Amino acid sequence: MSSINTDQLHEINIFNLLDSPFAVSTEEGEMLFALIDENFIKQEMVILDFQSVDIIVSTFLNASIGQLYGKYTTEFIQDHLSIKNMANDDLEVLKLVTDRAKEYFKDRDRLDNISKEFFSNGEE
Repeated sequence: MSSINTDQLHEINIFNLLDSPFAVSTEEGEMLFALIDENFIKQEMVILDFQSVDIIVSTFLNASIGQLYGKYTTEFIQDHLSIKNMANDDLEVLKLVTDRAKEYFKDRDRLDNISKEFFSNGEE
């Protein structure tokens, strides 16, 4: 079981971070991922506050939260990441994103090979 550094609790206000009520781009998601990762490396807790964010799309969530599952265990993420002020519809999208990320990162090599074969159409 991982040890949580409760002395260092970081709350990130998404609206202030993005300077916008729209969390939509992959680039913004990657910026948030980097902030979360920076704190996770130090075993610190992160709270993501979505107050005043009106639109959240799956591309943003994949880039910011989904890719955490490629680097950290589900248990670590559950222990170190908290979400607040996210609408129920957006929480449902977040659940889909995290479920897909867990499946993908559980068997990444096989899924990458299937994807490569599908998109290459036998051309190599």
